[in-house]
Amino acid sequence: MSLDWLAGQKEGQFFERKSCYDRATGVPKRRNVRDVAYDVAETLSAMANADGGTLALGIENDGIETGVDYPDDRMQVILNAPSTHVNPPLRATTRTENRSGKNIVLFDVDWSADVHQLADGRYLLRVGDRNLPFPASDIEAIKEGRRRRATEMRPIPEASLNDIDLNLVAELAKRVSLPGTPEEVLLHYRLAERRDIRLVLTLVALLLFGKDPSRWHPRCGVDFVRYEGTERLLGAALNIVKRERLDAPLVRLIEEAYRTVQPHVRERQQLVDLFFEERLEYPPFAWQEAIVNAVAHRDYHYEGVSIEIWMFDDRLEIRSPGELVEPVTIERLQRRERIHASRNPRIVRVLTDAGYMREQGEGVPRMFEVMEHEGLYPPELRMEADTIFNLTLKNTPIYGLETMRWLAQFDPLGLSGNQKRILAYAREHENTFTSQTYQRLVHVDMYAASKDIKDLIRKNLVKLPQKRGRVYELALVPSATVAEKPGEYVALEPLLRKQGYISNRDLREILSVSQSAARRIAGRLVTLGWLDPVGEARGRRYLPRR
Repeated sequence: MSLDWLAGQKEGQFFERKSCYDRATGVPKRRNVRDVAYDVAETLSAMANADGGTLALGIENDGIETGVDYPDDRMQVILNAPSTHVNPPLRATTRTENRSGKNIVLFDVDWSADVHQLADGRYLLRVGDRNLPFPASDIEAIKEGRRRRATEMRPIPEASLNDIDLNLVAELAKRVSLPGTPEEVLLHYRLAERRDIRLVLTLVALLLFGKDPSRWHPRCGVDFVRYEGTERLLGAALNIVKRERLDAPLVRLIEEAYRTVQPHVRERQQLVDLFFEERLEYPPFAWQEAIVNAVAHRDYHYEGVSIEIWMFDDRLEIRSPGELVEPVTIERLQRRERIHASRNPRIVRVLTDAGYMREQGEGVPRMFEVMEHEGLYPPELRMEADTIFNLTLKNTPIYGLETMRWLAQFDPLGLSGNQKRILAYAREHENTFTSQTYQRLVHVDMYAASKDIKDLIRKNLVKLPQKRGRVYELALVPSATVAEKPGEYVALEPLLRKQGYISNRDLREILSVSQSAARRIAGRLVTLGWLDPVGEARGRRYLPRR
């Protein structure tokens, strides 16, 4: 692999840098070789327990190459670390590259069907850019999950390079500055192996880059169905508006799915900075990330069912064959934990290098965030018949206009989507709620609920119960809060009475704020019912509401 590509990467799921120098005192000092060996063992074991990866020894965190210059006998301790410090021993490949007179040692490790333990008894898992301790109770579940991953690595002896679209392989190699022939690129990603003088391709190579992937897996594509209404009807009442089957190499399938779904995503009115603007009914990141995850993580062992995208008038369902892979559970995803495990580590690695996937474990939490930011319900997650993972996005706003206007007054406090939901719930339920209600409403545990509620108490939005077990109460009565005349409006009233309107410039001068802040204040006063906007862009004015 080109060191130019490695040096430019952010530390993450598949790559990490390690230095051989201690700079804590300001004067670089060569680290103890045993400490370096243990760093190598930790990182490689964590990567092998996840999706594999590359460790570059001799590069600082800022990308500066400082090299590895231990004597040969000490260097051997480091090179042996994957086998001497890990149980069972790791099969890591090593190579040395010279850069401007500095030796950089590269360790490559693939994911492993075994779960690897460090000499000190710890199990580590690579999550994002960290090596995290992993609960012993989940180890056996991981082992079983690893054994089920054999599908993507199944060798296909009858296939050859003639069955591969070599242009797609070349595009990937160019993107990551990986030199070599297409055959060498496939070997680098472990999508093929040499048997004597013959190259044997794996199933995953044919799925990712094959000229005809469906020849090797009859249902490896995506089925898109647009239904009329909110139910799936059959027989004489069949309500399918459009049906399209997408078959393409996985590195192209995602874009094909994007292009197919996009024309059917309608626009809706959304409150932005307290003004109504036209927005797409589903945030692009949410539905696109759901498609990427389905392609990357589906179980390709199931050959009789495709990924399915069902679009109804009120929701979008992305249905992926296969159960979740331990330690990922629906409960953990609903709690927005940054947890990750791959059924198909080679597919994930290629799609990451192709630019479709980023930090592992971040996609689903971000989907929750963007949906809530748009005022929509969070994604719904469920298993169907134990074999289909269903992720549903609803286009229905959580709040009505009146509730959105009421919540707008709390924008400066930086509340989370969950906190806004419990305030809205309390407003509609006699201004009260309990911790248990909060936990059920937003799918968090008691500790997360306690943290959020304490924050609401600190911000004087919720009253602390006088006795243990009592319900929490809103500190402000909603109707009085909305009716109270805002301080900004009081400051603007003299000019409003004099000239009958105010402009953004008037707001800036009277309130001594920036242009963007003036626009936000005006928007809040519009939503709270004190001003009416007229005109567009620079000609916009605000009239007192009668």
